[in-house]
Amino acid sequence: MQKILVVEDEPEIQEFLAAYLKNEGYEVVLAGDGIAAIGQFHAEEADLVLLDVLLPKIDGFSVCELIRKESTVPIIMLTALDGEAEQLKGFDLQIDDYVTKPFSMPVLLRKIAAILRRVNGNLEPERLCYRQLSLELDTRECILEKQRLDLTQKEFDLLLELIKMPGRVLTREVLLERLWGYDFFGDERIVDSHIKNLRKKMNNDYIETVRGVGYRVAKEN
Repeated sequence: MQKILVVEDEPEIQEFLAAYLKNEGYEVVLAGDGIAAIGQFHAEEADLVLLDVLLPKIDGFSVCELIRKESTVPIIMLTALDGEAEQLKGFDLQIDDYVTKPFSMPVLLRKIAAILRRVNGNLEPERLCYRQLSLELDTRECILEKQRLDLTQKEFDLLLELIKMPGRVLTREVLLERLWGYDFFGDERIVDSHIKNLRKKMNNDYIETVRGVGYRVAKEN
């Protein structure tokens, strides 16, 4: 089981990340400040580090610099700092990716999986198939009946969430949390709008409406 060190000082985000990562089959180690992060890094053999920048005691850039003096472990910075200068500083410290908050959890999970596959020498694209539909997770391409569909990021993520769990009904609330983030306060009808667009582009009946509950794709026979 691959292990991920999550360095995040906000308990709600820490719990949110841990829950999703564990659900994907990862072992999770937590740290709430820079000093704890260095301690956990030395105590645990993490396969990847999710690193916030605005941390107590020692900031994320300093933590990254200390880690890089002794390890090439993959590091993804996960932060509210979205300026170009901060991003360049992160990449100058040899991080593997820079993700800004609020973030899409499905996209983050795909980034983590892609980085770990690359590190482990597995460069084959990951594919998820359902009936005549194929989702290429590395390139984020959607192929339906040998035709490429031009999907937005949210449409791709929404379709991915549904076909990952065929037969299971996903409520609007669950889809909002997973795709728009833990701090989204907009109208949940945005999910209906994306479903409508997906159905129009796909031109089939793969996505079912469960009235008063949410959406699903049927289990394959």
